[in-house]
Amino acid sequence: MAGSETADDEQRTEQDGRDGRTEQDGNTDPAGPRRRSTGHPRPDPEARRRRLAEAAAVRAIVWAARIVGLLTVASAVLPAGRRVFGSELRSSLGLPAGVGLAGLVLTTVAGVGLLLLAAGLRRRKQRAWWVATGTTTVLLGVNVLHLVDQHRGLVAAVAAAVLLAGLLLCRRYFVARQDPGGLGRSVRSLVQFGLSGFLIVWLLLLLNPRRLLEAPSAATEAAHAALSLIGVSGPVVFGARAGWLDDLTATVGLTFGIVAAVVAGYHLLRSPEPRPSQTLDDADRLRRLLAQRDGDSLGYFALRRDKAAVFSHGGKSAVSYRVLAGVALASGDPIGDIGAWPGAIEVFLEQCTRYGWSPAVLGCSERGATAWAKAGLDALELGDEAVIETASFGLSGRAMRGVRQTVNRMQRLGCTVEVRRLRDCDDDERARIADRAHRWRGGEDERGFSMASSRVADRADPDAVLVTARRDDEPAGLLQLVPWGPDGLSLDLMLRAPDADNGINELMIAELMAAAKDLGVARVSLNFAVFRSALERGERIGAGPVARGWARLLRIASRWWQIDSLYRFNAKFRPEWFPRYVLFPAVRDLPRILFVVLEAEGFGGRPPALQRLLRR
Repeated sequence: MAGSETADDEQRTEQDGRDGRTEQDGNTDPAGPRRRSTGHPRPDPEARRRRLAEAAAVRAIVWAARIVGLLTVASAVLPAGRRVFGSELRSSLGLPAGVGLAGLVLTTVAGVGLLLLAAGLRRRKQRAWWVATGTTTVLLGVNVLHLVDQHRGLVAAVAAAVLLAGLLLCRRYFVARQDPGGLGRSVRSLVQFGLSGFLIVWLLLLLNPRRLLEAPSAATEAAHAALSLIGVSGPVVFGARAGWLDDLTATVGLTFGIVAAVVAGYHLLRSPEPRPSQTLDDADRLRRLLAQRDGDSLGYFALRRDKAAVFSHGGKSAVSYRVLAGVALASGDPIGDIGAWPGAIEVFLEQCTRYGWSPAVLGCSERGATAWAKAGLDALELGDEAVIETASFGLSGRAMRGVRQTVNRMQRLGCTVEVRRLRDCDDDERARIADRAHRWRGGEDERGFSMASSRVADRADPDAVLVTARRDDEPAGLLQLVPWGPDGLSLDLMLRAPDADNGINELMIAELMAAAKDLGVARVSLNFAVFRSALERGERIGAGPVARGWARLLRIASRWWQIDSLYRFNAKFRPEWFPRYVLFPAVRDLPRILFVVLEAEGFGGRPPALQRLLRR
């Protein structure tokens, strides 16, 4: 992560782009010798113009859908629209009053549906295109009928016609696949919620015959229950003192009808959320890429078993990610040769377009953020990573007095530390360490996604380093660090016994740094400090009210998320700070991406039962 290495890598990437060479590992040209490439092909201006034109066309259709949806809702909600649709048009066609009211309800639902479909159209979903095309066709027919009969509604008719024409002309742009089982779940949800509401309303009518006038038949009550699902008053007449029953049946029916439509629409248009997993072949390919060259300190965490991976066409670079709630969340920089990063990023973004996912990247370095930004994502600084250079680390000096005193105190208490590679532990010892870590967590789920491997003392990580602390021959603390290139380590896990003394973590880190030379380790990446720069600016002399207020707000949030305490713990060791970024497509996607990040890191999100239900 040294500045000179970053500059060299960026210079080589720019040179690769100028040369325009591409490398396809394992591929041969049947017309001649194998072509050598760097994985960074020459930019194609024509392809770029084509992508921009497609994006502009999709944006135009999305905004047209929103405008038509707003006009449709306004026509049904405003008094003039209700009068036209509810009485004038109905009377001119000789239709009963119930039909006019049903038309108003369906028109409102269609308008709101178009507003919701705009989000699916923005992600180029195929089913969103089909539903939007059908809805727009119906609305166009209604507006044309109104225009012919009443000579009103020209604007709405023209807007619907323009939207329909745009949808038909740009059909090829909407390629995102939906959840394979979404259609079946959509139909089941519609039937289940609709039938439940129908039966409840019908049962309420059957149980209260004395509150109904004209002794309606069972078929009449069933018709009333069915109409209540779309908010239309049925043929049943209630007594003078049974107004509450009328309101209750109407509310229950309409509630179940809305829930049925919303849940069915969600399942119909939702993006697929594959079960998190990583194949053995992908894991082997990632390990080969990690072993090729010095990479990102978070690179090893691409081997989490709940991550999938996509590779550049030449196989020289990869992006690992996990899909949650329609967001494909990658973490860290792409794996492999920096010159092949654009190829892996392009494949990842194509995958997101194909399945309607929103791409996001958590915790990438400045070098990685630059590559993602060139692909069209926006960057936001998230915090800083603490990195200690073993050659310059020591406990002497005034700046390290606090850590030195803590280490001496722990040693006087009889605490000892052992540092070793995981390969030096036998199976029984690894099992004991894993069980101990689970007990120290108190049975809680593991937290961490971008800087955690999701496993403890696993035989799949023989090069990992374990640091174990004991006091009076009783286990007191545990650190697990994973490889970072040929001469680095990245902190994966930090645990201590519930009854351990404060300072056990400082002792383990100090002993790790003392043993680093024998391990062949030149640098160690510690924890990631979220919003470190904001906390630091708020403490400076002369800091403005905004900086102080933001820092104060972060300290309040630290009661739940350890923002300030983690920063201060890392700062004890006088590390070098390297910024980390979050990448996202647009500002409007940030709230959903934040929700997904919290779920991935184990700090909230959807309950596990809901996650399993949605995947099923």
